Amino acid sequence: MKVSEARDYYHGLLERHLDSTVELLHRGSLENGLYFGSRSVCTVLRPYFIDRETYAFVKRASELVMRAVARLGELLLTEAELRRELDLEPQEEAVALIPSGFGNPDVSARLDGFLAPEGEFYFVEYNAESPGGLAYGDVLAEIFMQMPVMKEFCDRYKCSIFPVRERVYENLIAAYHRWGGHDLPNIAIVDWSGVSTYSEFVLMKKRFEERGCKVVICDPDELEYRNGRLYREDFCIDLVYKRVIIGELLTRKGIDHPIFQAARDRAVCVSNGMGVQMLYKKAMFALLSDPVFSAQLGLDDELAAACNKYIPWTRKLRSCKTKYGDKEVDLVEFTFENKERLVLKPNGEYGGKGVVLGWEASDELWKDTVKEALDGASYLVQERVPLGRDIYPSYIDGKLVFDERYVDIDPYVWNGTQIEGAGIRLSKLALLNVSAGGGSATPLVVLE
Repeated sequence: MKVSEARDYYHGLLERHLDSTVELLHRGSLENGLYFGSRSVCTVLRPYFIDRETYAFVKRASELVMRAVARLGELLLTEAELRRELDLEPQEEAVALIPSGFGNPDVSARLDGFLAPEGEFYFVEYNAESPGGLAYGDVLAEIFMQMPVMKEFCDRYKCSIFPVRERVYENLIAAYHRWGGHDLPNIAIVDWSGVSTYSEFVLMKKRFEERGCKVVICDPDELEYRNGRLYREDFCIDLVYKRVIIGELLTRKGIDHPIFQAARDRAVCVSNGMGVQMLYKKAMFALLSDPVFSAQLGLDDELAAACNKYIPWTRKLRSCKTKYGDKEVDLVEFTFENKERLVLKPNGEYGGKGVVLGWEASDELWKDTVKEALDGASYLVQERVPLGRDIYPSYIDGKLVFDERYVDIDPYVWNGTQIEGAGIRLSKLALLNVSAGGGSATPLVVLE
């Protein structure tokens, strides 16, 4: 089956079902709070279609890379020299070494990848810190599947979607029970007040409550550790669904925040676990990509080949010699001379912040960023990867418009190794990030 034929068939149906599609997407977005602040999460009128065979390929590639990541995560817990490559601050390292109590710390996570037109697939980052957007994509899938255009489309094509919120819930509860908890926990969804993804917390809260849990959404400032338990006012917390970024919490509140105290004392189950702070650092990909370190991981031939195939050439930017292909190069000199095919990324940021695309950057910006790295800032240099593109319909000024968009497909990772479902981000810009204002989300639909 050709996905392009299915896409064209859908576009033909859309012209007849345009009014209902626009109306139901608008209504569903309002009813479910599908907004980053005041901006709609989804601005296109079609899901991302992928055939079962390609989805299986993406899933297999993700599983292989995540087995390598899991191996790296194990070594980082015991190898201080390896941890130093991540440029962790002392407090970050101390927190990252707090045991999760349930095994792999990344209970729900996301690989950020690109499926190129030629069928190549690359992972450029790993979002191990309880990533945002899972509930949005899940609800969007349900909204689209109720539209007349999709119902008629499904008369010809068998379509599958993934119950992402249910997977989040199931894996949180399973982690809680592995940690030592019993029955259903009292859950706190924790992030800063006023964040743009607050409406997603509401969607998660509703699902957790439907499954029988008591749930509060709270700011880190509302938490108190007393009498050996973590509280929000009189609500005793068993499980923290941690959406706040560890590094931000450390910077703003310090290592003695109640969450860190309670986690150290095994007084509360925190998911994702504190160990994700090591996997969250982008330097992790340099460890998997650089043969100097990948050999130290003791990966078997299959996993080593997968890292080489699916992770683009990545190095921590510093004055040194390194391998590029079969050649030894001076890394700084190579970075200066090849900006058209390289990307610079700050090691500890997220949401596209600080990323410099060499082919779009001025020479001055590129040189200043390299200098910043050499002066002590922690940066990665990564090879540019080909981006997938596709045509997507949207509704602009009362008209149906078809535009080409860059597409990234971001497989969801469960318990560090299992893959199911994926987030989809679209943009007219090469830097794809929806929360930072870089485009649109849309749901994943697998065509049988």
